[in-house]
Amino acid sequence: MNVSKETIARTVVLLFALVNQFLTIFGWNPLPFSNDAVYEAVSMLATVGASLWAWWKNNSFTPAAIAADKMKDELKAGEKK
Repeated sequence: MNVSKETIARTVVLLFALVNQFLTIFGWNPLPFSNDAVYEAVSMLATVGASLWAWWKNNSFTPAAIAADKMKDELKAGEKK
């Protein structure tokens, strides 16, 4: 059986989330975090994730940069030599 590490990791995280949700429904919060702390952490992760994604991608704003991106895409596709 060749189960990937990623599949195992996703399954463990899912099981952890399900157990946590089940316990929370019955009034016991197994995680020592307040709602405000969770909100702040999720907000920070979203901000960092969006910042890294925006930084990583090529963000062309000027007409020259947009034209260069188009030419680059055409070269990559093999349409121009």
